[in-house]
Amino acid sequence: MNSSNQRSLVPVNIAVLTISDTRTEKDDTSGDAIVSKLIEAGHRLQEKTMVADDLYQIRAVVSAWIANADVQVVITTGGTGVSGRDGSPEAIAPLLDKTLDGFGEMFRALSYEDIGTSTLQSRTLAGVANGTYIFVLPGSPGAVKLGWEKLISHQLDYRTRPCNLAEMMPRLLEQ
Repeated sequence: MNSSNQRSLVPVNIAVLTISDTRTEKDDTSGDAIVSKLIEAGHRLQEKTMVADDLYQIRAVVSAWIANADVQVVITTGGTGVSGRDGSPEAIAPLLDKTLDGFGEMFRALSYEDIGTSTLQSRTLAGVANGTYIFVLPGSPGAVKLGWEKLISHQLDYRTRPCNLAEMMPRLLEQ
């Protein structure tokens, strides 16, 4: 990953969704961590909300955001495990126009260094829907930190070379 001093940061508008049956706004450490990191990086928080791990509640929020031209990126946290209530991938995958398979592959490879084979339980994913990038992260603070610091922050930074997702934003809706 090379950065170039010849380019300036181009801030993007990011919406954050915490998916949880157990957390509240008061103890949403993962959602709060994403918000802190994206603001620290120079991006803009467009909106932050929380929903239960319910397929239709998740889809309703994400669908509204991908229909909103002011939201360029959606980051979710939670609901990516294998329990009966974990349904983030099932809720979001049908909304995607394109998947970024490398995101989940890279996330699990990096996560393996921290949690070993337990990473195979992570069903994190990413893609594009209506010109909006969507990143679906696990709910643990460690997973959020890894996803942001090792992957998402670099790809949303226009200065990252040789290429990044931020510079592709104007072309996402080409026909």
